[in-house]
Amino acid sequence: MVLTGRAALLAALGSLPVGIVAPSWTGMLAVNAPLSLAILCDYALAAPVRSLQFTRSGETTVRLGDRAEVQLTVVNPSRRRLRAHLRDAWPPSSWPPGTESAASRHELTVPPGERRRLSTFLRPSRRGDRRAEQITVRSYGPLGLTARQGSHRVPWTVRVLPPFTSRKHLPSRLAKLRELDGRTSLLTRGGGTEFDSLRSYVPGDDVRSIDWRATARQSEVAVRTWRPERDRRVLVVLDTGRTSAGRVGDVPRLDAAMDATLLLTALATRAGDRVDLLAYSRRVRAKVQGRTGSEVLPAVVDALTPLEPELVETDARGLVAAALAHAPRRSLVVLLTSLDAAPVEEGLLPVLPQLTQRHTVLLAAVSDPRVAEMAEARGTVDAIYEAAAGAEAQTQRRRTAERLEQHGVVVVDASPDKLAPALADAYLSLKAAGRL
Repeated sequence: MVLTGRAALLAALGSLPVGIVAPSWTGMLAVNAPLSLAILCDYALAAPVRSLQFTRSGETTVRLGDRAEVQLTVVNPSRRRLRAHLRDAWPPSSWPPGTESAASRHELTVPPGERRRLSTFLRPSRRGDRRAEQITVRSYGPLGLTARQGSHRVPWTVRVLPPFTSRKHLPSRLAKLRELDGRTSLLTRGGGTEFDSLRSYVPGDDVRSIDWRATARQSEVAVRTWRPERDRRVLVVLDTGRTSAGRVGDVPRLDAAMDATLLLTALATRAGDRVDLLAYSRRVRAKVQGRTGSEVLPAVVDALTPLEPELVETDARGLVAAALAHAPRRSLVVLLTSLDAAPVEEGLLPVLPQLTQRHTVLLAAVSDPRVAEMAEARGTVDAIYEAAAGAEAQTQRRRTAERLEQHGVVVVDASPDKLAPALADAYLSLKAAGRL
């Protein structure tokens, strides 16, 4: 039996003569028989908690930052009216900080033999799976003096997907892809492109595109049009080791890399290329392989959703070996990792030739805009020291990028909000140049 605050107050006021202190609430109730009877009757009339029946329905996926509605149906099979406070418990990260109490608590009244539906609105603050915990119900009597309390477990899982904020850049990159693909008036020619069709020559066309045999068969000069090769292979390798845990502003480096991965996957799939994914630290943590067409992007999203950084140093040798095993044919290997000098020079550079000899390698890294702000600081002694530190960090980063470029690696170094479009542009540039 749970005494409410009202019952406790009445018991205290009604059972304590002046100068007497009751040793317990039981003693107080024994002194005040009418109150004891009221409390017992109130408890007897409260609807039982154990016999309540629960079912869930609603959304099972939501993008990070969006709202998901999960519905809970409560059935009261007893012959007593249910007057209850209900707490639908979920992990704390299911709501923004400070809002859990209001979002998870409900008041409800269910007549005998009827049902009521409650809605709990989740707004998760982290990626991954959010699983419902126990439901706690406190059933009150008609006087509100006592309550029955019990818990039930009703499983439900909401998967919180990456936000994919860079999808706003997809239409403009698809427009560039259409230009490369010869579907607009701008037709391009690259070293690795495929023949598409013939058209009439116009001033400004590359004379190397003239098809002399076709020209001889007709009365005007004909030129060949070209489109980028299709069905190329793209392997995205995501470094999930220690360096991916660092935060740039409010965004973890891993989340920025994931956003860039999603934009590149959507773009490359629309370009007709095959995209595979490999997430690695000291072991393969996630992979997507062999998917085609519309299956690729959902599979990549699903694989990225539960990933969190591991606070271990990435095994560069193992990462390269895994990439080679997953890409037996010539591919574009997109490596999303750090440009910090120590991990690259001590770990990646010694084994990088194994990749560059067989594949085209593009390395993308998240830069910190705060470093550029520090390098431009002036006015005080502290600001000058910050500027020196920022300039030194930028110099080391440029030096590391240059060493990678000497091995034939294309380097993309951009802030979190610019990494995804910059990586997409680098992919389109390689495609236009026929280097895939």
